[in-house]
Amino acid sequence: MKDSQLPKLRAISLFFLLPGLAGLVLSAILSAHYLSVLPTLPVPEEMRMIPRSIEGTVVYQTEREDRILDLAEGTSVGFFLVGFTFGIVYLEKHSSMLARRAEIAGQKAERAG
Repeated sequence: MKDSQLPKLRAISLFFLLPGLAGLVLSAILSAHYLSVLPTLPVPEEMRMIPRSIEGTVVYQTEREDRILDLAEGTSVGFFLVGFTFGIVYLEKHSSMLARRAEIAGQKAERAG
């Protein structure tokens, strides 16, 4: 990988990491909201029959609420993992580039000295 591609790799990493983190935060906020407003017993009249355990408390939600939270969590984790992977690749390539530069500088110093 060329040194000129490193900024692109960093940008791609951040492009996935930041929305992934934001999504995880929003998922946590949504879970806390569900914990505070959803019933702890099924309510068939409201179609609240799907259980979800949040911090050890079981609340009952609708199919739509379940789908929304599952989608938010899954998408966020996916984005975060892709960004994290690109970030690890970026850090590895960046450290290799720095090591190469240091080695070249050391060789030039030996020749000059």
